[in-house]
Amino acid sequence: MAQHTVDSSIPLPPDIAGGPLPASPDDVSVAAPVVQGRFANGDEGYLALVWRRFRRSVVGMLGLVLVVALLVIAIFGDFFAPMDPKLQTTSFAAPDTIAFQSADGAFSLMPNIFPIVDGDQLDPVTFQPIAAPDYAHPTPLGFFVKGYSYTVLWLIPADIHFFGATNGQPVHFLGNDKLGRDILSRGIIGSRISLTIALVVVLLTTTVGTLVGITSGYLGGRLDAWVQRFVELILAFPQLPLYLALTTLIPVTAPSNVFIAFVIGVMACLGWAQLSREVRSKTLALSRIEYVRAAIAVGSSDFRIVTRHILPNVLSHIIVAVTLAIPSVVLLESFLGFLGFAVKPPLISWGLMLQDCGSFSVIGSYPWILSPVVFVLIAVFAFNALGDGLRDAVDPY
Repeated sequence: MAQHTVDSSIPLPPDIAGGPLPASPDDVSVAAPVVQGRFANGDEGYLALVWRRFRRSVVGMLGLVLVVALLVIAIFGDFFAPMDPKLQTTSFAAPDTIAFQSADGAFSLMPNIFPIVDGDQLDPVTFQPIAAPDYAHPTPLGFFVKGYSYTVLWLIPADIHFFGATNGQPVHFLGNDKLGRDILSRGIIGSRISLTIALVVVLLTTTVGTLVGITSGYLGGRLDAWVQRFVELILAFPQLPLYLALTTLIPVTAPSNVFIAFVIGVMACLGWAQLSREVRSKTLALSRIEYVRAAIAVGSSDFRIVTRHILPNVLSHIIVAVTLAIPSVVLLESFLGFLGFAVKPPLISWGLMLQDCGSFSVIGSYPWILSPVVFVLIAVFAFNALGDGLRDAVDPY
């Protein structure tokens, strides 16, 4: 057969003449693992990409762990509380000292608490007995010990506690308040009220702010103008004096549940305006994008356009705003509780516990009375760290 020859005078295509040569099968087999390693799990969805970026943030992961721990402790507070939060013993008792030693001074894996009693020696100035540990009567500590009775999730009766004294003696890891109640147990139980108020307020403000912002930004026109004037009116009010003025309207004899519901309503009524403006600005930008205009051109309903095209793109900003709004509500509840405008006894909250710190003489004599501040700081740091991590993961640019 005749062999066909290629005329060298015929110019080759640019991609062959000047570009790289086609890859050989050996090159493809070598390069395949690199591409396969990047897309080993197939096409990643939006949530998978956010989670992959979020895991790189050490602060964000720390905040996530702390938030989960706070929620678990709040739900199962009676299990983690070593003492009955209503039990009264010695007023302003100092925190117990934990020692990893036995009565004879030897090292012990399980810690013990040695009660502080008056010793034999006298103070040379006041001639009062000097307090010293009583090594003859230690209080052993352990995990999963028996204590006061409670109900798990208000249904299952139980009396096992995560940590406490094995012999049933009272222990006070953070000391007592002015009425002789254990501060650590009250702080754990009080997390229920404080976190519940914060979560409910943020849920209401997020729902109202999102609905108002999307509706105002999508419909526009005269409705948008009137809604924004109303939002500006709410933002113009000084919130803190208004909080104090509205909470004074509650009768002193009102039940605790009614008092909390009123406080939640006041916080929610004044907290949705800022989020609505943020959502409105994003809705205005999204409503001018090509795929939204295409959906309008083909006759899609407004409900479908909002739920399928606008809301999913605004949702990432809403999630970050929620995690950053919870610490603000926690701080506000603590401040109002310190002033006596948030929670009334017999309920327990972190702000209500801070009422014992009303004078410098008490703080100077019994500094452990400031322990509820630690609970507030941990909660604020946890949600702020989680919000910062989510913000960087949702919008890395």
